[in-house]
Amino acid sequence: MKIVVAGIGTEVGKTIVSAIFCHAFSLDYWKPLQSGSKEDNDAEKIRELVNQPIEIFPNAYCFKEPLSPDQAAKLEGIAIDPSTIQIPNSGNLLIEPAGGLMVPLTEDGFLFSDLLKNWDLPVILVSRFYLGSINHTLLSIEFLKSQNLSLAGIVFSGEINQESEKIIRLKAPTSHFHHIPWSTQINADFIENEAINLRQSTFKNLFK
Repeated sequence: MKIVVAGIGTEVGKTIVSAIFCHAFSLDYWKPLQSGSKEDNDAEKIRELVNQPIEIFPNAYCFKEPLSPDQAAKLEGIAIDPSTIQIPNSGNLLIEPAGGLMVPLTEDGFLFSDLLKNWDLPVILVSRFYLGSINHTLLSIEFLKSQNLSLAGIVFSGEINQESEKIIRLKAPTSHFHHIPWSTQINADFIENEAINLRQSTFKNLFK
């Protein structure tokens, strides 16, 4: 199975959630675009955190500055060519976008969501509770609907807000929900323990 783990924005825990899914269901990992560091990127974090024999594919593009891919590429004198971003050959693959669903890749307005439309893969949405997160989550859900993309499920990361979660559950066209707590000790043991919990959730039905 190929699946995308996307966030409602930046810093919502996508990479940690991706690591847990990779460990729980033995998924290979690919982050097509990386902005922010060439030495310590998210692929390396996955390598450190996942104690499973998975394959980690190299970025199609990797940039130094922590900016949107189009801006980071421009600073390095590079033009991103979306046609070169090809899904690796893997039967069980998790794809982690850079940032949210509508991150721009080119100066003429090609978005990551345009790649998603081409790929037509189900999306697991990562949400974290903060002021405005209900709006961001519901807008992300509505955007997926408008693009005829499948919402496979929602993972809530960090502290629980039951009232906010209740509203999102009412509006989300999925029966798969899971919560991953925040921890100051994000290491391989944490990932393994959370993978055990994830395998006991309804998400296990997606990876039979």
